[in-house]
Amino acid sequence: MLIGVCTMTLLLHEVNSLKEKRHILKSVIERVKSRFNVSIAEVGEMDKWQVAEIGFSCVSNSSRHADAILNNVIAFIERDGRFDISGCDTEIL
Repeated sequence: MLIGVCTMTLLLHEVNSLKEKRHILKSVIERVKSRFNVSIAEVGEMDKWQVAEIGFSCVSNSSRHADAILNNVIAFIERDGRFDISGCDTEIL
């Protein structure tokens, strides 16, 4: 059993409150959950308005499959224009 893990740091533009940040993150997280079979959550930078850190993971029997899932989720998140990705770390355990 292999576990694919990714942590992303997002820079949110035109966000003026934690409420706006939560609204954007909730939308992204729900869209990823409905489209991909991954676990995803906000994992850091919870007190900053314009920075968010999310993490997601998947389980697979093949490292190639786990890597493909992570890359598909990353590409999906990159297409959202409400923020920029300032960091992205992936690992297969």
